[in-house]
Amino acid sequence: MRSVKSLVAAGAASLLSSVAFAADMPSIAPPPPMAYAPAPPQDFGGWYLRGDIGMTNTQAKLHTNLYDTLPANTISNQYGHGFDGGMMYGLGVGYQFNNWFRADITGEYRSKVSFKGTDFFMFNPGGGLADAYNGGYKSWVGMVNGYVDLGTWWCITPFIGAGVGAANIKTTGFSDVATFPAGDPRTSSYFAEGASKTNLAWALHAGLAYKVSNNFTVELAYRYLDMGTGIHGQGHFFDGSPAGVSTFQYRDMISHDVKLGVRWNLESPQVYAPPLMRKG
Repeated sequence: MRSVKSLVAAGAASLLSSVAFAADMPSIAPPPPMAYAPAPPQDFGGWYLRGDIGMTNTQAKLHTNLYDTLPANTISNQYGHGFDGGMMYGLGVGYQFNNWFRADITGEYRSKVSFKGTDFFMFNPGGGLADAYNGGYKSWVGMVNGYVDLGTWWCITPFIGAGVGAANIKTTGFSDVATFPAGDPRTSSYFAEGASKTNLAWALHAGLAYKVSNNFTVELAYRYLDMGTGIHGQGHFFDGSPAGVSTFQYRDMISHDVKLGVRWNLESPQVYAPPLMRKG
């Protein structure tokens, strides 16, 4: 019995001494929590405005019903058919969905350009004649476009895209002056009024974008634009008599455009402070 009491007493003494030793130790406060700034987001996203200016190069096929009714033994040649170069001016609004895809809606005015060309016809028998043409057109184009950004190197981002919309083609007056071989005094003149036609339009884009700042980007781009067909209105013979609605058309109108554009980001990325570092 005495040995059991001695063991109990020794254990109690040991426990009391441990508590006393712990009380004499200095208290250690838990470390303060680390303070971190949130990770900065990507510098893309949100709405933007855009503006474009560029040069246009239109190509088309001049067609009239006369071409479909020429005798089989007729030899015909076309020379110098083409449009002058022109200018385009556009505005738009778009949205950057992520760091590789964006889309916008654009509207543009394309300045008046002139058309010139000559046809030579040789009839066997029957001689021949030459037709000298003068005309032109101007247009408005509205498009919905989507673009894929292909990565960024040294602040330069190559991109490709496609668009679909409508093109309103407004032709100017069209004249056809026919002359005959040397020694034949005959001449014949024909004039067609201009007309307006709205067509389905589509486009392909490719270019480079340079990010000047988080809010401002400059683009240099090429665009292939398909605008459909341009038509003409009432026709008149050289003496002023009506000749019915003209069959002269500009078919398969396309344009190779070079554009300089700018984009303004309307939603600036938030500025974040650097992480707070704990001292000690």
